[in-house]
Amino acid sequence: MGARILIVDRDSQIVRVLRVSLRRQGYQTEAAASGRSALAGAARRPPGLVLLDLYPPDMTGIAVIQGLRRWSRAPIIALSRPTTTGDTVAALDAGADDFLTKPFDMEELLARVRALSRRAGWTQDVAQVRIGSHTVDLARHCVTGPQGDVELTPTEWEILEVLVRNAGRLVSQAQLLAEVGGAAYLRETRSLRVHMAHLRRKLEADPARPLHLQTEPGMGYRFSG
Repeated sequence: MGARILIVDRDSQIVRVLRVSLRRQGYQTEAAASGRSALAGAARRPPGLVLLDLYPPDMTGIAVIQGLRRWSRAPIIALSRPTTTGDTVAALDAGADDFLTKPFDMEELLARVRALSRRAGWTQDVAQVRIGSHTVDLARHCVTGPQGDVELTPTEWEILEVLVRNAGRLVSQAQLLAEVGGAAYLRETRSLRVHMAHLRRKLEADPARPLHLQTEPGMGYRFSG
């Protein structure tokens, strides 16, 4: 079977047609009728691609995209109503990869799914990662350890999130600073070192010899699971 596609739409007829068409192409499918159920389902079983109606009944489609983008790189195709250009632009800015206006042509949708699948290589994300005895839950935006929740500052969380999303890859100081604070933060290398030291004290068994939040001297940082 192909990659798992999550369909988020309250219209059961549209969901049924999409599931039949996608399964014929060899894809696995799951469906969610609301934003919250979509986020919960994606965290349990990370999808390879998401088809998201921008108007779920319980929250905005933009909020769903933002929730997914905390931890998932899966391509997102936003399904929008006619004459909602502003919402479509907002969805793309929030992290959607493509959009289609309802009613859409099924062959066009399948072609876009194929194109995004080739581009993404169907990289599988995970909603939770382990740092020693701690669990980083990217979907719920929290860290728990043997003694319960671990309190992180907003900046500490943002640094940790960037490193975890790039697990195994070197993240340069400039890239990390830009993602956390924007262009105005690029010179704050000393502040970055302080935040990293705090993270290690909170999450590493031996902060002086970190196994997971590693420094590449003169280059940047790397998360090793």
